[in-house]
Amino acid sequence: MKNFVKHLNDSKIFFLALLVLFSATVFAAEDSTRVDLSQLTKVDINHADARTLAQHLDGVGIMKAEEIINYRETFGDFQSVEQLGDVKGIGEATIEKNRDRIVIILEANQASLP
Repeated sequence: MKNFVKHLNDSKIFFLALLVLFSATVFAAEDSTRVDLSQLTKVDINHADARTLAQHLDGVGIMKAEEIINYRETFGDFQSVEQLGDVKGIGEATIEKNRDRIVIILEANQASLP
């Protein structure tokens, strides 16, 4: 390592420093621009299938998604986001984590936002 350092002149050291700085900047920028697309997608809980619910709602796996659909088929369309709390396995924390991802579209083509 000492021999390597002896052979470096100022311009090479400057170039290496710039290379390290540029690499760190690129990696930092890359991490900050990553977007979780599931957070951008609105999910209509009155019409989504189990796969869509599980894919886009945080804390909702396929089993809970199927419970949402069973509830919907038994009791009819959801009228509010809070009504999800009546579904087995869905608690207040899950509702709050997903409130901004949920949209409720009623049969009369009226959209109800949380």
